Amino acid sequence: MNHPFKKNAKLVLSNGITFSGYSFGALGTTLGEIVFNTGMTGYQEVITDPSYFGQILTFTYPEIGNTGINFEDSESDNFVKGLIVRNYSNNNSNWRSKSNLNQWLVDHNIVGLYGVDTRALVKILRSSGSMNGLITSEKKDLESCLKLISNAPDMKGLNLSKEVSTNNNYLWKNTTETNFDKRERLSKNENKFKIVAIDFGIKKSILNRLVSHGCEVMVLPSSSSFDDVLSHNPDGIFFSNGPGDPASVFEGINLAKSLINFGKIPMFGICLGHQIFGLALGGKTYKLPFGHRGLNHPCGMNNNVEITSQNHGFAIDPNSLSNESVEITHFNLNDKTVAGLKLKNKPIFSVQYHPEAGPGPHDSDYLFEKFVSLMLERC
Repeated sequence: MNHPFKKNAKLVLSNGITFSGYSFGALGTTLGEIVFNTGMTGYQEVITDPSYFGQILTFTYPEIGNTGINFEDSESDNFVKGLIVRNYSNNNSNWRSKSNLNQWLVDHNIVGLYGVDTRALVKILRSSGSMNGLITSEKKDLESCLKLISNAPDMKGLNLSKEVSTNNNYLWKNTTETNFDKRERLSKNENKFKIVAIDFGIKKSILNRLVSHGCEVMVLPSSSSFDDVLSHNPDGIFFSNGPGDPASVFEGINLAKSLINFGKIPMFGICLGHQIFGLALGGKTYKLPFGHRGLNHPCGMNNNVEITSQNHGFAIDPNSLSNESVEITHFNLNDKTVAGLKLKNKPIFSVQYHPEAGPGPHDSDYLFEKFVSLMLERC
């Protein structure tokens, strides 16, 4: 591998375990929760997913960087805090590539570490759970590293969505560039559905899919009120993905409660939005040992299975859903956690995964069509 430099660096976990490697990207020290993603493709989309805000990401796929960075695939302007890979390729080759990964990390001040045994690291995270840690290219001894880590906040109790949410309303009209599902009829519909999307850390691909299914999307901050939402006279309301502990997103939970009680407008939530719906309906959430982060998680029920893209560290406790109007529609078939909900008497539903497939399989794209169908029924 042809690298611009090869400076010693290391990863230190909160339990004192240390991994030695080499620095790439920005120099310095970064702290965060260490998590892993099992996807084999789409590293640019993954590291720009706001759901990773505040975290240091480990890729289990061994070689990262070989397709470079392009101008189209970034999901947001929010990034991971650090990146850990087995092999970093500085020799990128792709017809859309405009920069190599190393330079992109430098430009966005993201500290990277390569040459680490990521298989051994992931085994630790799977057995001990995700934990705080740091990566550094500076000369810091173990004691000083552990002191820095001990002062870092735990993910549980953190409301990070307010740090990645938009500060101002904006209208989104862009569609999916690759028409993989050939739904031209919906995208060309002159009578577009007006959607209000609450931004807890929304991805570009989600907005594009909504537009591709015939929607005009007004994006609102996570702090928006019930009156803010209704002032746009929406045909539908969307609650997005996002980072952090869902139980700490009090404004979002209160908004969801008000809108669910109102109950007249179709609502669709994904990921953090799904967890917020669960909390608003009286449920409780809990932190998963190491989360679900990858592109091949099977979800479904009654012999109907979807292969899904996921990125979350919390889940809804099914035993806490005592509301008789709530129906569980999907389970994660790896561990039987709740992966989908709906209300029996209102046009409201949610899923724990990412149906926009940015990156990932397209099995779940029908959920956007389901959302549109609920709005069509009320026209």
